[in-house]
Amino acid sequence: MSNPSRRRMRRLRANESMRSLVRETRLSAADLIQPLFVVEREKDAGPIESMPGVSRHTVSQLGDVAGAIAGSGIPAILLFGVPAAKDANGTSAADPEGIVPQAIRACRSAAKDIVIITDVCMCSYTDHGHCGIIRDDRVDNDPTIARLGEIAVSHAQSGADWVAPSAMMDGMVAAIRSALDESKCNATGILSYAVKYASSFYGPFRDAADCAPQFSDRRTYQMDPANAREALAESRIDLDEGADILMVKPAMAYLDVIHRVKSAHPDVPLAAYQVSGEYSMIQAAVQRDWMDEKRAVLESLTAIKRAGADMIITYWASKVAGWLRES
Repeated sequence: MSNPSRRRMRRLRANESMRSLVRETRLSAADLIQPLFVVEREKDAGPIESMPGVSRHTVSQLGDVAGAIAGSGIPAILLFGVPAAKDANGTSAADPEGIVPQAIRACRSAAKDIVIITDVCMCSYTDHGHCGIIRDDRVDNDPTIARLGEIAVSHAQSGADWVAPSAMMDGMVAAIRSALDESKCNATGILSYAVKYASSFYGPFRDAADCAPQFSDRRTYQMDPANAREALAESRIDLDEGADILMVKPAMAYLDVIHRVKSAHPDVPLAAYQVSGEYSMIQAAVQRDWMDEKRAVLESLTAIKRAGADMIITYWASKVAGWLRES
């Protein structure tokens, strides 16, 4: 061979110790957020068929669950409430004695220092399954953002550290920030679902949260999967309105978007949500012995972090924390 390269990249891959020394992206339990589903009715608790390994919990079970998560080194949880009562206006979503405020108090009692984040939306609370108040067969933006502000205040006053609006309504972050500040909850942060696509990967979540839309779909308010520049516009708007942390959802099919948002806002913390469909398709392959679970999951999470995410919401958080602790 003439003029062989003096640089041989395989020297850096010789064994695990060498690979560890030169590893560019490192994953830790401190990067992860564990989502949890909490239900009002005991009969609704238990394993979720479309999400193998994930369960819905009652409030009475939640303290032990949150305590175990905190003990594993995971710093935060994200709560989704599944109420017993639904109506057209999602009335129970803002109830200070509703399912999420109860869940917040149970988690705080069991895990004093864990960061409690709450999803702020209406889809699980409306009988039509949409993320807001319906007028003329469409979600009416401005009454909806007023209701989102009420929901956020009820969560903040119950002890939530962060509220995470996911409805993709125009002006929702500004409305929530104003409502929180007017209620003397100015220490409560906003983790905004700034970039949320109208994705097919949400199917299992809609089973878990009982929130499938009963008519039409959510493409008039969630983003078109074909658009990336729009993600930058949405991010700028939410930051201008008072968001503290941005989020891209889903994650694995939108690594390019994660990278673009982080590049545009390098000084802003960025979350990515590895959503239910991303979870379930890997679990389905694992159950058929088509993939090694640990390697596939760690690879997928490393890719999300490598793309630019500072924190990752994933249903594997607790299991991954255990794997990382073992290694």
